[in-house]
Amino acid sequence: MDRLLAQLSQSLDRARTLDELARPLLEMLQTVTGLESTYLTEVDEAAGEQHILFSRNTGTIELPEGLTVPWADTLCRRALEEGRTQCDDVPARWGDSDAAAQLGLQTYVSVPVRMGDGALFGTLCAASAERHVLDTDAENVLRLFAHLIGYHIERERMIDQLRRANAELATSALSDALTGLPNRRSLEQELARMLARAQRDDRALVVAFIDLDGFKTINDQHGHDAGDRFLIAMARALESVLRGGDLVARIGGDEFVVAGIVPRENPEAAAKVLCDRLADATVGQFDLGDGRRVDYAGASVGVVLARTGEIDAGAIIDRADRAMYQTKRERRGLRS
Repeated sequence: MDRLLAQLSQSLDRARTLDELARPLLEMLQTVTGLESTYLTEVDEAAGEQHILFSRNTGTIELPEGLTVPWADTLCRRALEEGRTQCDDVPARWGDSDAAAQLGLQTYVSVPVRMGDGALFGTLCAASAERHVLDTDAENVLRLFAHLIGYHIERERMIDQLRRANAELATSALSDALTGLPNRRSLEQELARMLARAQRDDRALVVAFIDLDGFKTINDQHGHDAGDRFLIAMARALESVLRGGDLVARIGGDEFVVAGIVPRENPEAAAKVLCDRLADATVGQFDLGDGRRVDYAGASVGVVLARTGEIDAGAIIDRADRAMYQTKRERRGLRS
C-alpha cells in the first residue's frame, strides 16, 4: 500500500491533463484489483451513449479506446442502478447482456465518476475473464481513483472557463463593443507592428482618418438606437473595401481609422486610391432599422503616409486627423 501511495503521489504531481492522470491510475488499478482490463468512460446521458476514453488491456479482453456503445445496455448502467460495485459472476447476474457474453466477462467492477455538483461524468471500470472477488481495500482504492479523476476533470473545466473568460476580457479590452472593430488601443498596437513590417520590407504605411459628417443630426432626428445602427452599417461598409492586410478601427464616437501597407514606389498615388475608395464606401443609403433609411452624402477622409523612420503610432493618427479636418473644411467650402 505504501508503494501504491507513492506512485499515486507521483502521478498526481506530474499530471497536467486527464490523459496524464488516467493512464497511470488504470495501471495501478490493474495491480490493486488483479483484473486484466481497466478503463475510464464518459457517459452522454442525453445522447444515450457511453464512450471509452482510456483503457488498459493486458489479457484476452479487448476494450478499445474510442469505442462508443449504447448507454442503456451497458453493465456500468446496470451496476449504477443496482448500487453495485462488483460482480464476480456476470453470466449469472447479467446473462442477457450480449456484449458481456461476447467478451467472456466473469468479473466486473464499476464506480461512477461524478463532478462536484453530483452530475455523472462517466465510470471507472475493471473487468476480467476470470472470477475475482475484490476486498474492501481494493474497492476503496477504486472509489478514491474515481474521486481523483472527477476532481481533475472539474479542475480542467474550471481552468478552461478561466482561459475563455480571460480571452474574452482581452478581446473586449481591444475591441469596440458596438461594432466589434479594434479600438484605439488595439489600433496603436497594430500600427506599431505595421510600421516595423513596412520598414523591414521597404514599403510604406498609409493611414486614413474618417469622420462621419452629420452624425449628430442622424442621432438627434432618429434617436441613439438608429445612430448605433448607422455606425455598425458604416463599419461594415468600410470593411467591405479593405484589401487583405488592411486594418479598420473605431477610435471614437463617429471616428474610424484605416491603415494599410503599400509599395514604396509612388505611395502618394496609392494613398489617394485608398482615400477615394473609403470616401466612396461611406456614400449611399443606410438602414437605421424599423423601416427607416438615410441617404448619406459621405464622410470626410484624411490620409497621410508614415515618414521614414517614424515609430510613434499616435503621432501618425494625429496627422491623419489633421488631414481629415482639412478635407472637412474643403468639403464645407464646396457646399457653401
